[in-house]
Amino acid sequence: MGSIIFVFASFVLMIAMLVYESYKAKQMKQLALSVKTESRPVESMTSTHDYSMYKTRMGDEGREMVQIPEGPFTMGSQDGDPDESPEHQVFVKGFYMDRKEVTQEEYERFAKMTKRPMPRIEVFEDDQSKLLKPEFAAMSISWDDAFAYCRWAGKRLPSEAEWEKAGRGEGRRKYPWGDKFISKAANVDGSEDGYKYLAPPGSFDAGRSPYGLFDMTGNVAEWVNDTYDENYYKKAPFRDPKGPDTGDLRVVRGGSWRETEHNARLSKRFAAKHWRTDITIGIRCASDGDSGESGPAS
Repeated sequence: MGSIIFVFASFVLMIAMLVYESYKAKQMKQLALSVKTESRPVESMTSTHDYSMYKTRMGDEGREMVQIPEGPFTMGSQDGDPDESPEHQVFVKGFYMDRKEVTQEEYERFAKMTKRPMPRIEVFEDDQSKLLKPEFAAMSISWDDAFAYCRWAGKRLPSEAEWEKAGRGEGRRKYPWGDKFISKAANVDGSEDGYKYLAPPGSFDAGRSPYGLFDMTGNVAEWVNDTYDENYYKKAPFRDPKGPDTGDLRVVRGGSWRETEHNARLSKRFAAKHWRTDITIGIRCASDGDSGESGPAS
C-alpha cells in the first residue's frame, strides 16, 4: 500500500513540475517578446502619396533637398495660441528645403572640419548614451551653430514662412498629413510611436509633408532664421515675410519628442535665446530657388 501511495505521489509531483515549467517557459517567452518589442521601433505606416513631381537637388554637404514651389498658402491659426493669429495668406518664392533633419553624424563632420566643439547635453534624466547615436537627429544646437552649419553647407536657415509652407502645403492642415493626429506618423512625447526619445530622421513615412519632407512634426524642433515677435503676424507683409528686423529671441518650429501632439502642430511657434541649447532642438536647412531669388536676411 505504501509503495502505491509513493508512486502516485511521485506521478502527481512530476505532473505539477511539468505544468510549472511550462508556465515558466511561457512567461519567459512573453517577457522576451516584450523586451524585443520595446527596443524595436513600431512599424511605421507607409505614405501612399507620390512625391516624384517635386524636383530635388543635393546640397554642398551631400544632403538631399526638395523644391517647394512658389505661391500662396495659409499661415497661422485662429484656434491656436495668440501669437499664431491672425490666420493670414502669405506668398513665398520658390525655394529648396532639406528632406530630412541633420543627423548627429552629419553635424560631427561639420564640427570636425570647422574645429567647433560638439554639442553638450546639459540636462537629461536618463543615460545620455540613449540620445547620442550617429543616426539620430542632431540636437543641443544653438541658433548660432545652426546658422553656421547651414552656411558651411552652402545653404541657409529657412524663414518662418518658408518652414510652415514646407510642412503644411497650401491648405490649412494641422499636421503634415492632415487635421487628425496619428501616433505612428510622428515622434512626440511617449513611446507609442516606437521611440521614447530621439529617432533617426526619416523614420515616419506616413508623417511626410505634402512635398515629401520628413519629421516636420516631432523628433527635434528646428531653428528658423526669424527673430520672434508675438504680434508679427498682425503686421507681416504678404510676400516673403522674414520676421522683425531686431529682437532678443529667435523662432523654433515643429515641436519635438518631448511635446504633446497639441504642441507639435504646424502653426505652433516657440521662442528661445539664440544661444540656447536643448536636447529637443536641431537643424534643417533651406536654399534659394533655381531662379536665384534672395533668401531671408541674415
